[in-house]
Amino acid sequence: MTNKSNLYQLDGRVPMVQAIPFGLQHVLAMFVSNITPIIILANVVGIDSAISATLIQNCMIIAGIGTLIQLYPLWRIGSRLPIVMGISFTFLSLAIFIGTSQGMGVLIGAVIIGGIVEGFLGLLAKFWIRIISPVVAAAVVTAIGFSLLPIGANSFAGGQGAADFGSVQNWMVGTFTLLVCLGFQVFAKGFLRSLSVLIGLIAGYIVAACMGMVNLSGLQDIGIVSLPQLLPFKPEFELGAILSIIAIYLVSATETIGDTSALCSGAIHRAPTDRELGASVSCDGFVSSVAGLFGCTPITSFSQNVGLAAMSGVVNRFAIATGACIMILGGIFPIVGTVLTAIPQAVLGGCTIMMFGSIMYAGFGMLAKCGFNNRNMVIVALSLSVGLGFTQASEMFSIFPQIVRTVFAENCVAVVFILAVVLNLLLPKEEANSQSE
Repeated sequence: MTNKSNLYQLDGRVPMVQAIPFGLQHVLAMFVSNITPIIILANVVGIDSAISATLIQNCMIIAGIGTLIQLYPLWRIGSRLPIVMGISFTFLSLAIFIGTSQGMGVLIGAVIIGGIVEGFLGLLAKFWIRIISPVVAAAVVTAIGFSLLPIGANSFAGGQGAADFGSVQNWMVGTFTLLVCLGFQVFAKGFLRSLSVLIGLIAGYIVAACMGMVNLSGLQDIGIVSLPQLLPFKPEFELGAILSIIAIYLVSATETIGDTSALCSGAIHRAPTDRELGASVSCDGFVSSVAGLFGCTPITSFSQNVGLAAMSGVVNRFAIATGACIMILGGIFPIVGTVLTAIPQAVLGGCTIMMFGSIMYAGFGMLAKCGFNNRNMVIVALSLSVGLGFTQASEMFSIFPQIVRTVFAENCVAVVFILAVVLNLLLPKEEANSQSE
């Protein structure tokens, strides 16, 4: 027997007619963010347009494969949780630096080796995962929510650097999309409430098309089927590049731990197990190495999809897996990717702004469960203040070496994580039970 309640459980039979729209909702929430790092890297490094198109195709397929492995693990690789994977922005600045100064071959070699290191780090999580205490995880999840807000705002206004950034059209489309999402989230019941983001996105897409904001000209020049290309760049291995990339992989592991914790807290309503945390990190790493073989930069969990799961309550693995399959099909059949790529940024911004806020809300809930004692106040207040504050004035990191600036200057999650871990290890434990008045 199947029923709609299975959508809100990890396992259970869900008919395809229900699974597809929920899977599509997850794909649309992350699609542009998944391909944007590759587009930016290709433009800055000066990669041939034909190879750039191949890389976009490859990153869609890799995102789908990584998501399927998270959902249906291979041995201890994959968390068995509804985590959606995609190409990470965290590596972009360093990838551009290595790609322009040392070549794409050196970058891909570093991505492959660094991914293996992170993968084994996940497999050995039982030896270090205890340093990620509940209060540390809560601080990191809250930081992730805050860090995503500018992304949602920039999308709402049309996308950073767009010629029509902040235009009346973008305000109208973003606001309309947000109101549709909000209306279905507040007033709809059951199935329709859970699909509020997809409904808002479709409505916003239609309005944007009527306003001439949707460009489908790319459909004229694409074929029906295009197979992925293995090793578009020959890997080269340089120690300096490898060590630099490994440092960013540690930051990516931090974000994956935060996303896994937020997902479990906000959507599944329990704490993650040590095994789930380690398995999600190992998937992050090993699939990133596979991404390197296809010429892509590393993959990671996508926080916007964590927010979507928390807001909709849909965590069924099969339903999310249909989204992963749609991503793979989008890589094999270019028409799918072209149509999805045409979604205006303002529509995505209207859909995602509340989702990102729901991640912060999950972080607040985790903080409440930890207790509002003096010790937790110091850990959270100082780590968030420094992490969010210092990275807003990234020029203050100019006195540090390049690797430090690359890892920390604009990555508040990394700063919050490091500081929260250090404070959690150093502050005396005996204060933990003294509740503040």
